[in-house]
Amino acid sequence: MNATSVTEIFALQGEPGAAELSEVLDEIGDGGRPAELRPLKEGVYRLALSGAGSVVLKRLDPAVAQRARLVAERWLPALGLGDRCARLLGVAGDRAGRVVWHVYEDLGDDTLAARPTPERVRATVDLLAEVHLRGARHAVLPDVRRYGGGLGLAYFTANVADATAALEAVVAAGVATPTQYAGVTTRLLERLYALGADAPRRARVFDDAAGPDTLLHGDAWTINAFVFDTADGPRARLVDWDKVGIGPFSYDLSTFLFRFPPAERPGILDRYREALARAGRVLPPAAELHLLFDTAERARYANCIIWPALALLQDHADWGFPGLAEVERWFLALDRRPA
Repeated sequence: MNATSVTEIFALQGEPGAAELSEVLDEIGDGGRPAELRPLKEGVYRLALSGAGSVVLKRLDPAVAQRARLVAERWLPALGLGDRCARLLGVAGDRAGRVVWHVYEDLGDDTLAARPTPERVRATVDLLAEVHLRGARHAVLPDVRRYGGGLGLAYFTANVADATAALEAVVAAGVATPTQYAGVTTRLLERLYALGADAPRRARVFDDAAGPDTLLHGDAWTINAFVFDTADGPRARLVDWDKVGIGPFSYDLSTFLFRFPPAERPGILDRYREALARAGRVLPPAAELHLLFDTAERARYANCIIWPALALLQDHADWGFPGLAEVERWFLALDRRPA
């Protein structure tokens, strides 16, 4: 994109809040000056500063922006981990209250997903364990609960119930199903009914094995981890705390583990187990641990049923049935995973 002002570029992009964002960039030294803006993904841009370096601009829903700001400014610092996320340099909300822009330091493109070497994976596992250990029963948790979501068993039961209701409404409305997706709604409903019936068994395992609630990143994919070399060895940082919440360690750990091939997961789990052992904590036995992981993953899949179902109900959206079919493929792949 040709060099021009941020306000002009955002006007061309149709992004709200350009003027307000430019005022904040002025305060940190680069507002209306000529600059290069590169889209990274929807609502996220890298801005090359006219002086030196660059920042990342991220468009957020106001409620999400509040959570993400509190992560950087309050919750992680309370755990002594304030330097383990990207620094938040500025905040700008558009006057209509539709969006909030965050300006972050730019950590580059060298994510763990791009270069998952063993030492970088270990550093990230150590950070996840540290967040979970320090966050467990910490006085900051009520504040997190106030703004963030619960990601424990209630997340599972709520998503299963909401997905069931949404699909039942699609059936009741008689939404026409394209031939290639025939039966997908019925099959997903059967899955959801079975998950709902299985909730008491899963609840007993949670009571016995989930451990205390702790601070959770909520989206612990390898694309959200950066690892930097320091004098003390590799040091990880986590970004995109948009889904931060409270719940058992297994929610984050399952997300992270499932980003790796099955052959690599035992070693990653051993590293996490060792980090907990140094603090006097013990992971539950394998069968219970597997069910905790499985519950977290199926809860996430159930959540992903809700939105295409609602899109079919409200707008007859073309992407609704392909979206449901994709979630069904995820469930089938999860069924085939070894315990």
